[in-house]
Amino acid sequence: MEDFETEVSETGQITIPQEIRDIMGLQPHDTVRFEIDDGTVIIRRVSSKLMHGYGAIRARNYPEDYQELRKAFEEGIAGEADSEYH
Repeated sequence: MEDFETEVSETGQITIPQEIRDIMGLQPHDTVRFEIDDGTVIIRRVSSKLMHGYGAIRARNYPEDYQELRKAFEEGIAGEADSEYH
């Protein structure tokens, strides 16, 4: 078992040693979770919430026709604006 040490800054921050970041696959701006189990602190990488939801919503048509969607949106807005003035 290898041991790694790091200091706690005045603001309570620590730097995770490079060797550990490499093992965990951590990149800048990744999120980690600290779990406490019977006095032992476990650091886990938190998966991206964005990637967790990837694919949750399916396109109505594949591939989606964005020009047709924009046209329908603009017609809907124009219809709403027209109804406000008549």
